Amino acid sequence: MPPGPARPVRRTRAVSLRIALSALLIALSCLLLPFGALAAWAAYGLADTGQYVSSMAPLADDPDVRDAVADTVGEGIMREVDVGRPMQGTVAPFVREAVRSFTQTRAFRLAWDAGNRATHDAVLRALQDEREEAVTVDLAPVTAQVKDQLTQDHVPLAARIPVQHTAVAVLPAAELDRLRKGFHVLEVAGFWLPVAAVVFAVGGVAVAVHRRRAVLATALGTALGGALLGLALTVGRRLTLAGLPSDVSHPAAAAVYDALTSTLRTVSWLLLGLGLTVAALAWLAGHVRRRPGGKQEPAPDTPDSASLRADSQPAGQNMPIP
Repeated sequence: MPPGPARPVRRTRAVSLRIALSALLIALSCLLLPFGALAAWAAYGLADTGQYVSSMAPLADDPDVRDAVADTVGEGIMREVDVGRPMQGTVAPFVREAVRSFTQTRAFRLAWDAGNRATHDAVLRALQDEREEAVTVDLAPVTAQVKDQLTQDHVPLAARIPVQHTAVAVLPAAELDRLRKGFHVLEVAGFWLPVAAVVFAVGGVAVAVHRRRAVLATALGTALGGALLGLALTVGRRLTLAGLPSDVSHPAAAAVYDALTSTLRTVSWLLLGLGLTVAALAWLAGHVRRRPGGKQEPAPDTPDSASLRADSQPAGQNMPIP
């Protein structure tokens, strides 16, 4: 007699293997998705000078950033100008107010954008080069650009603004090697992690026994990944502000953090919304199929269903022909 039970057992094992493999691929996809979004943002979003300057530009109108700039520049001026200790308490408020008034002008916004662009270019070149030297920014081109723009706008005394080559340290040479390695890892991860997440998701749905359920699980996992990404940004914001020195303006640092991570927050909301939308559509599709007259999804082969089909067949069909 032929081995009748062997075929249902093999089929059941194949179904179980497909279910396990589909679950593993979908879980890996949902796990890699938020990490891939974070790595891609760090490697390609922050590395884009134009996008960086555009993200930082609105901060020139932020009151907290203006206050921080006024305090920092005012203290620097007071250290450079020798007015005597008794006069510092009287002169310092006037200097700070003068700098704060400057932060409300067009010249400050031009200097802010040019300074951010020059700093970003210097750091990016240092991460891509192999030279072991401190990263510095020469403010002379920034000053010259602001001077030319103000001269074209016919601002009084703009032509008398001195243009001096002043090197401002941005990164010490000792930190460059570690930063280069981290940046290279982010470049690789920022490309391959999202690709792997998509491939695993497609593979998980393709090998699934119930593809609609697999799509539903993938969508819910995507939404969960977006929610976790948004939660990580919130926790990272708190940890970043908590680790700042006491002399650094926390409101200004919070404004900078929010400006730099605005794109990533948008991505987290998109993942959450997209995942919930696809999950709702998949659930509705299954609900419509379960209605009377609707086409139901075929059930997978299991030992009980296989035995039930074998028992329901006529006895003559299971007997071998002599």
